[in-house]
Amino acid sequence: MEECTRYKIASVRINVKGLTCISPFFKNEGRESPAFCVEILSEQLRYQIESIPLSGQETQCFRYNSEVMFTDKDWKHVWILPPIHQEDASTFLIQAFYTHAVKRHMIQVHSSLIDYQGRGIMFLGPSGIGKTTQAERWNEYRGAVIINGDMVFVQETEDQFLGWGTPWHGSSPYCENASVPLEALVILKQSRENRIRRLEGFEMVAEVSNSVFYPTWLENGMDLCLETLDHLLTHVPVYLLENRADEEAVALLEQTLDQNKKE
Repeated sequence: MEECTRYKIASVRINVKGLTCISPFFKNEGRESPAFCVEILSEQLRYQIESIPLSGQETQCFRYNSEVMFTDKDWKHVWILPPIHQEDASTFLIQAFYTHAVKRHMIQVHSSLIDYQGRGIMFLGPSGIGKTTQAERWNEYRGAVIINGDMVFVQETEDQFLGWGTPWHGSSPYCENASVPLEALVILKQSRENRIRRLEGFEMVAEVSNSVFYPTWLENGMDLCLETLDHLLTHVPVYLLENRADEEAVALLEQTLDQNKKE
């Protein structure tokens, strides 16, 4: 019988059987009870839905492209029909993970994350705006570690906010199993000149909200997500950086963060 592979992603423990789309980098040998278990069912069950071992349980069914997932009502157990496309099955895994993560005061943000001398900086904006490029500039000019280039989970803890790397990183190659205390959220805009200003009020909320993914499949998922987001925007400053993605832009942001730290 195939054994489960154990993972720990952003402090959430997962047991997985039959799915290989998670980076082995996240393998965890601990024996603690997982938050949930994922199992890929046998190929013969693809066309025998009634035979799936869910009898006597309140279950949910989800479809994504050609893939099908079932979960129990608490999302403790997840069953996926043999995937035709592994990347689509990975989408189910993200959904199941977020279901448990949002209850642990985490939100999913489309962003890149760097660790600059123990200071977490997140770059936000739509695809193609230069999030990964900006992170690479910090790596090149300041030696910052790029934790993730596309999908970051932000967790509210008792005394700070942590940015977590995940196995999911879009087209970016950067994927570290690490976390860092967040010091700033930086909204990126492309420009011929480098300028920076701190955002407040509705403008701040609107800019950051556009990069947050909301777990709308959960009855209270939106409320949980918005609560964490509200706390995040209250405690972590948000800046708009219009930039040329050069060393001057790095220096401008660095100077701004250092000044804010002194204040």
